[in-house]
Parts: sequence; C-alpha cells; structure tokens
Amino acid sequence: MNDNTPVWTRDEIESPCVRICVVHPEARICTGCFRTIDEISQWSKMSREDRREIMEALPDRASLLRKRRGGRSARLKRG
Repeated sequence: MNDNTPVWTRDEIESPCVRICVVHPEARICTGCFRTIDEISQWSKMSREDRREIMEALPDRASLLRKRRGGRSARLKRG
C-alpha cells in the first residue's frame, strides 16, 4: 500500500446539534444546541464564517436557560 494515497473525507457542515431538539418556551432557543429557530433553519445556507461565529457564542447562551428547580429530587429533600 502506498502511504501517499490521499484519504477521502466528507465535507460535511459542522453543527452543534446534539439531537435534543426542544425549544425553551421563554428563551426561544433549542435546549440541546442553544441555537435559535432561525439559526437552525438557515444553518445549511450560512457561510462557514457565520456558523463559526454563532458556535462561538453558544456557550454564553446556556446561561439563558434557568435550571429547573423542584421535581422529584426536591420533593424528596423536603420530605
């Protein structure tokens, strides 16, 4: 086998999608990837630079989603 043989790679669009597609009712962003509905729908049409810019901003958006308080674990702590 020749070590200089080029390896075929796919040119897929980079995406922050984690396949948890639920839109937060107040923040209006996906709770999985933190993109807006408009960003998700336009993702494949955006330039690589635009997608990169959005991906760099995503970690800051996580703070927009308040963590749930309560639920089963909170009831158990009260009991």
